[in-house]
Amino acid sequence: MAIDKTKSIIRIRDLHKSYGDTEVLKGIDMDVYKGEVVVILGPSGSGKSTMLRCVNRLEEPTSGHIYFEDTEITDKKTNINEVRKHVGMVFQNFNLFPHLTAKKNVMIAQEKVLKRSKEEAERIAIEQLQRVGLGDRMDHYPDGLSGGQQQRVAIARALAMNPHVMLFDEATSALDPELVRGVLDVMRELAREGMTMMVVTHEMGFARDVADHVVFMENGVVIERGAPDEVFNNPKSERTRAFIGNIA
Repeated sequence: MAIDKTKSIIRIRDLHKSYGDTEVLKGIDMDVYKGEVVVILGPSGSGKSTMLRCVNRLEEPTSGHIYFEDTEITDKKTNINEVRKHVGMVFQNFNLFPHLTAKKNVMIAQEKVLKRSKEEAERIAIEQLQRVGLGDRMDHYPDGLSGGQQQRVAIARALAMNPHVMLFDEATSALDPELVRGVLDVMRELAREGMTMMVVTHEMGFARDVADHVVFMENGVVIERGAPDEVFNNPKSERTRAFIGNIA
């Protein structure tokens, strides 16, 4: 699916975030276009996850503006819960309800938030669990699933809401190495299908293969941005070069 460069789905302008005297984001500007996969790289503490969480106001920005489609989500009058219906988010930790099966975990937000009937929510849950390769695990509880399978349930839960964009906050960092591939394969398939995605990750192979645009952050600012080939093979910043050399 071609990226529509005429239509930004997310616009971030002069975004700042402070905790007391500690400034975590120091004026971030970014555009994410419909159908684009933007991968955000950087060392721990660089502000990557904070920025991502500001995009659906799980963190309240200190100043600046964020627009989702045609809505300014940083406007206090905006109903952020309405916006969140269209923004799927997958966290490091899976946040599944332990007393519910995989299928029920995917159904619950559909019923509570989107007011879908039980029958429709169940149909969509089955469809999305099959989509992430868990058609045979629908009736399993989280403690009977591997970490990778739990994360795929979390992805299915987000997809069941028909999001316009998916945010991934280090979705594989809590997984054992042998479980990472299954989650990344699902994310690769979403990219091929044209899902708009913002991905905070340390998975360099994924970034090289899947990203349309790579952003490198450190100390709350964007140090470098560009196509994967440019950033990985010919970084302009010495700091980017050192980071990639250490982690690749």
